[in-house]
Amino acid sequence: MIEIDHVTVRYDGCPAVDDVSLSVDAGQWVALIGPNGAGKSSLMRAMLAQVAYEGAVRVDGVDVAAMHARDRARRLAYVPQEPLLPDGMTAHEYVLLGRNPYVKRFATETAADHHIVSEILTQLDLALFARRPLGSLSGGERQRLVIARALAQQAPILLLDEPTSALDIGHQQQALELVDELRRERGLTVISAMHDLTLAGLFCDSLALMRLGRVSSVGAPSEVLVADSLAEHYGVDVRIITHDDGTIAVVPSRKVHR
Repeated sequence: MIEIDHVTVRYDGCPAVDDVSLSVDAGQWVALIGPNGAGKSSLMRAMLAQVAYEGAVRVDGVDVAAMHARDRARRLAYVPQEPLLPDGMTAHEYVLLGRNPYVKRFATETAADHHIVSEILTQLDLALFARRPLGSLSGGERQRLVIARALAQQAPILLLDEPTSALDIGHQQQALELVDELRRERGLTVISAMHDLTLAGLFCDSLALMRLGRVSSVGAPSEVLVADSLAEHYGVDVRIITHDDGTIAVVPSRKVHR
């Protein structure tokens, strides 16, 4: 499990994350939702010890800030919102970087590492692009490669910061279905920052609604995706549609001009 204990992140003295506590059990998928500037990305960077913070973040009781970077990468894989993808690197080479935490110093990747990468590229419908340079790929293809690289780390905790923002609806569902399938097969714990509230409610066990650096509510999608609460947090009117199978759709309501 991952435990966030009274975490505060400050930039120039101003809190971007303000005294947040949250526990995520092993195998659970939790989405951080909320408007831009709510603190979702900063909270995820604190989980990775990428920013200075007050409080503590622990994985199975071990403080992440005290871990060696290689050990941390074996426990937490990360899909950033704006990843760096070198244009001249091939897709296979890029995803192979996800195996770095397992490669010994002065050694090279093994045949098993290459097999893991090829398997993940196939699962994400990217095998045809394996030898293509990243600069020749579309934005959606590149974003799927970033997810593939994180999956290649085979870490028990997967952090996804807006993982499907550049994908069309088909590849959005394909990528999230794969994450969910691997989560169930391997017992992955997934924490994702998501803007699409319908997808968050469809795939995630629990939602944490953030505003101004704080978590205002945590619970099942049916408990958090409430029209009045979303209107207060996002400043927009929405309709909540609950389908017969229990899934929820969040639909913006247009103002009527007469």
